This record gives sequence, structure tokens and C-alpha cells, in this order.
Amino acid sequence: MPWKVLIADDDPNVREIIRLYFRQQLIELIEAPDGISALTMLAEVKPDIVILDVMMPGLDGYETCREITKRYDVPVMMLTAKNDEFDRVLGLELGADDYMTKPFSPRELVARIKAILRRMQKGQPIAEVDAPVHYEFDDLVIHMTRREVLAGSTKIDMRPKEFELLAFFAKSPGDVFTREQLLEQVWGYDFLGDMRTVDVHIKKLRERLSPCHHVCIHTVWGVGYKFEVAACT
Repeated sequence: MPWKVLIADDDPNVREIIRLYFRQQLIELIEAPDGISALTMLAEVKPDIVILDVMMPGLDGYETCREITKRYDVPVMMLTAKNDEFDRVLGLELGADDYMTKPFSPRELVARIKAILRRMQKGQPIAEVDAPVHYEFDDLVIHMTRREVLAGSTKIDMRPKEFELLAFFAKSPGDVFTREQLLEQVWGYDFLGDMRTVDVHIKKLRERLSPCHHVCIHTVWGVGYKFEVAACT
């Protein structure tokens, strides 16, 4: 079955360029002229991935992304004419999986979409020999097969990539990993996005883990990050 992509962009010329190229790649494209229409269509269309233009009338791409990530478990890619780092990071913090700046290459867009969907299909490897089905760190419990995280008896909601990042850290508490290593191990060799993706996901993961008072993700300056079980301040 071809992949199904929902795009929200108020520029019909952009949608036409993407439509023509996607047709060659056997990718089904569903088009929405704005963010409100995209949200209305999502439940019925059930796309494999959503592409959002940032500058749209009514509901812009950022707000649309915020609503999508609250309601659905579907990857999001942002398209933006803004090349400022703040705007790129804002999209990632709202839950976007990747972004591209306009003008863009349709070939690169397809390559990035395929990379995201391959990672989503593969998920986090959990069938390792003798691998534990869950990890316990004081008040934090990570259930690998159920892909569930608990702080005491309270479930912590996490996006798929946040869970995979935490699960990777849990396998080697105390070890320091560079951003490059985290990208390689968690995002995969074919990741084509920004190195800041790691920093943004670490920030979100720290927020998720804030109810757990004895686990921390520390920054090791000049190197990367490490997961520790200790009294956090």
C-alpha cells in the first residue's frame, strides 16, 4: 500500500509541485488549504504523516502542530519560509519530527518523509536476547513491551521518539552519549534533520520526568548527555 500524506498549505502552487512529484513516487497526497481543514480531515483520512506549512491564515502551522500532537500519534513535518533558529526549534518543541525551509527540493522532502516513516515502522528494538521487559529506577518504571512509563502509579504520556530516547538511556545508566551517538542509535543512520533535534527532545524528556525526583538527564558539557539515578536538584 502507498504511504498516505496529508499536507496543509495555503499555497496551491506548492501543493501542486508536491502532488506531481509524490505521484511519481506512488505516494498518496491528501490536500488541505489550511490548518483548520487539516484537523477536520485527520480523523477520517488517518495519514501516515502530516506536512504543515508554518504561515497559514486562521490557524498557523505551529498551532496546528500543537493540536495534532495532543490528539494523534502521527509524525509531523514542518515547512517554513523562516530560516531563523528560533522558529525551527519552536516547531520541534511543539512535537514536529522534522522541518524543511522553503524553497525546498521535492526529492529531499520525499527522502526525509521516507526516513521518518521507516523509523516509525521499525520502532525501538525490543526483541534482544535476555532483554528486560521493564526497567525500574526508584519511582520511575519503564515498560518496554507496553511502551509505558510510570512515575509511581501515574502514567507519563510520551511521544514515540521521547520513549525511544528514554529506553535507550535506561539500558546504560551513567554512560555518556554524544549527540551524534544518540542520533545514530535512536533516530537511525538515515536521519537528515538538525542536530538540535536531540537537544529539543532532551528538554521535553526532562519535563516529562519532572515528577520523578531520583532520575536525571545531565548535560556533560562539551560531550553530550547521560542518564543518572540520583537525588536531582
